[in-house]
Amino acid sequence: MSFHTIIIVGNLGRDPEMRYTPNGNAVTSLNVASNRVYTDTNGQKVKETTWFRVSVWGKQAENANNYLQKGSMVLIEGELRPDRETGNPRTFTRNDGTTGASYEVFARNLRFLSSTRSGGGGAESVDEGPEMNDEDIPF
Repeated sequence: MSFHTIIIVGNLGRDPEMRYTPNGNAVTSLNVASNRVYTDTNGQKVKETTWFRVSVWGKQAENANNYLQKGSMVLIEGELRPDRETGNPRTFTRNDGTTGASYEVFARNLRFLSSTRSGGGGAESVDEGPEMNDEDIPF
């Protein structure tokens, strides 16, 4: 038996999308961007964004759909799933012509780190998410 867990903290790149499977199970898709900021050897700040496609199931899926929106910060514990065709992350070409990758995660636990829609605002003590528009999201 093998087991692995991935933990992601990031911001939603777009509003959640919920659907129901043919047997009535709720599943919500989230696009989550996780940022890393560091200083390179030339002293320049570099910001890297890694994208994750997250599937949330059951009651957590319904809650995610009801309370999260684009920009919401979340913590996800789940299982990393490779692309079925290649066994690797899914690759894509960014608007600037460079290659990027996104990763698929099946969420086991989802925690909201931002206020709800009605409460407005976010967790101010946590680094804010990426500046995003719909063209930045690879999927």
